[in-house]
Amino acid sequence: MSRSVCVIVPSIGNAEELGVTLDGLLSQTCPNLEIVVVGPDGDYGREVSESRGIRYIDDLGSKTRADACNIAISETESEIVLFTDDDVIVPEDWASNLVRWFDRDDVGGVGGPNFAPVEESTLWQRVIDVAFSSTIFTSGTNYGKLGKSELQEASQLPGVNSGYRRSVLVEVGGFDAGAIGAEDVMLDYRITSSGHKLWTDREAVIWHRRRDLSRVKKQIRNYGMVRALASSRYPELGVFTHTMVAAFPPLVISAFAFFFWGLANGGMAWPEFWDIRLSTVPMGWPRAGVHILPSLMLLYNLIAWYGSTKGDSPSKNAWTVFLSSIVTFTLHWNYGMGFLNGKWRIIRGRPGLQIDDRNR
Repeated sequence: MSRSVCVIVPSIGNAEELGVTLDGLLSQTCPNLEIVVVGPDGDYGREVSESRGIRYIDDLGSKTRADACNIAISETESEIVLFTDDDVIVPEDWASNLVRWFDRDDVGGVGGPNFAPVEESTLWQRVIDVAFSSTIFTSGTNYGKLGKSELQEASQLPGVNSGYRRSVLVEVGGFDAGAIGAEDVMLDYRITSSGHKLWTDREAVIWHRRRDLSRVKKQIRNYGMVRALASSRYPELGVFTHTMVAAFPPLVISAFAFFFWGLANGGMAWPEFWDIRLSTVPMGWPRAGVHILPSLMLLYNLIAWYGSTKGDSPSKNAWTVFLSSIVTFTLHWNYGMGFLNGKWRIIRGRPGLQIDDRNR
């Protein structure tokens, strides 16, 4: 059955990469496909879009991605609505892979995995992709998660690679106004709570450029904060796999403090710390303090390496897997700090608007 389909691409200040995304969308094999870009009126993305014959929708000064997407939803009429970002490379069969599943009545929405484009990515972008795709430490995310079957039920879809029935979006009222960073999480929660099912298609891959490490730290810290805010609005979203990361920074700080306390109480002077011989520390709590930190570090790295090895990232090799533990630590630290910041804002009674990591 042929269905009307539109792809909504929210964009701001990223015209160069937007052009690559639009060229990929213009090459789609999916029939009856409308492409729309939504962004600020004065953004150069308008010229990039309209030069390709693509409709550009003014976001009316929206401060968040969610608000911009809601405007685009209200300005379009297709039966199926797909979403992606302005920094992706789109395979020509991407839309067709998603749309085909809407012939099934039990599909309210469907998405797919996203990976970094190997040949166009730097070493650290590939390492980040490997860490994102870990089956253990970052298994609570939607990055690089391949389903075990052709179509598998899911609780959440990645905002960069997702599609929904318009009737479902209208029923739940679209994205939460003012939300960003967790706007897709909250949307999917309300959709599944309304009795609709979401699915993931392992073949509907989209190539998503990863940010460099410095920008990823900011991105992930923001994700942690908005996840805390989203969990405050919808307590059921406060799942263990996310909230436990908030304990990571305090645990790291405690382990280092215990380590140095053990050395100090083992009779070692500060200059000797650079020539540590753990066997010289007396038995008891000082010895425990000195041994726990390196043991935890070894265990953490082994788990990180194992999870990355078992992941599905196409950037996976011996070198990127080895370096992935550094990125994993960075992700956990910044997500945890962001989550704690969000909780502190809630405790103070000033959660405020969820913060974007782009300027709007």
